[in-house]
Amino acid sequence: MRTVQRIWKRARETSINGMADVSHLKAKNCGRKRVQVDLEQLKTVPLSKRTTIRSTAYAIKVSKSTLHRCFKDGKIRRNSNSIKPLLTNKNKENRVEFCLSMLDANSFPNNPRFVSMENMIHIDEKWFYLTKKKETYYLFTDEEYRTCKSKNFVIKVMFLAAVARPRFDIHGKEIFSGKIRIYPFVTREPARRSSVNRAAGTLETKAMTSVGRDIIRSYMIDKVLPDIRAKWPYGNRVTIYIQQDNARTHLDPNDAQFCQAASQYGFDIRLMCQPSNSPDLNILDLGFFNAIQSLRYKESPKTIDELIDAVERSYQAYPPRILNRIFCTLQTCMIEILKGRGFNKYSIPHIKKNILERQDRLPKQMRCDAQLIQSVILWLSSSS
Repeated sequence: MRTVQRIWKRARETSINGMADVSHLKAKNCGRKRVQVDLEQLKTVPLSKRTTIRSTAYAIKVSKSTLHRCFKDGKIRRNSNSIKPLLTNKNKENRVEFCLSMLDANSFPNNPRFVSMENMIHIDEKWFYLTKKKETYYLFTDEEYRTCKSKNFVIKVMFLAAVARPRFDIHGKEIFSGKIRIYPFVTREPARRSSVNRAAGTLETKAMTSVGRDIIRSYMIDKVLPDIRAKWPYGNRVTIYIQQDNARTHLDPNDAQFCQAASQYGFDIRLMCQPSNSPDLNILDLGFFNAIQSLRYKESPKTIDELIDAVERSYQAYPPRILNRIFCTLQTCMIEILKGRGFNKYSIPHIKKNILERQDRLPKQMRCDAQLIQSVILWLSSSS
């Protein structure tokens, strides 16, 4: 009661135009003393012991709440770290040379910009699993959980995807989606014996467990090339480049069988390889695969055939406009690679592509600083 009377009396004495000051009159610091944390010792703690606030606080012998206040004050930060390929000096030079080769020769030297990449097709392989080992669901108490014979051997299928840059007319209407096709590596074999699900001799879909160069060659010649000729919007008027990584199973750019098949029907289709250890220079690894995988996880396939259908539907459902944005992201990544002299330790720049697209200002060819290009060329000449 005495405390309330004191506060009320102070409010009446300090009231000016209806505003009163009832703050305490204690001088300097008061209350609980703050714990002083030496955050420099955090640098000596291994990263494996700094994965959570709890483990980090235990490692430097402070309370969780104290360390959490340091996090809120911006003294430490949370970082999601993904492993990136280790680059040699030769890898860095090759990455820089590749990025320079993507510059438009007609834009030198005053206004360098990248080519539109409309005559390039990116291909790559990816495993898609029937289900994830760990998933969260909301169930009734009497609903069943997922089951599997062995969680260490979840059914999976490898797919070969081929995408190009979408095309739009002056009114923004889609002319070409950029999606060539996605191909599962599977075989159809007759069942050896009868079961409750099918009779003996019924054709079953089996996933290929090993994909070698001969299989890649047959897929490229018998499936990819015919689909490119059927869907390519410009016909055979331009040279088409198929970009692949340096996996051992991929074809050599001078593979005789492929070159012979690629030159048929008046088309000029050529293979090219991206630099080694550079998944950030391929559209599929840069963002496309993750996107269609997230779409795939919205479905619940139970067989290989259902998995193939789910992946193909996710591939076709991916919006071409977002695919077009990934090509802009690729060019911004190339700028960062040039700035870092081939390093892959950079953050993907955000240029608000969706806003630029709504304003019809999303560029096909990203511009690059002329001084940067000159300095990179000098760096290459000095390092070689």
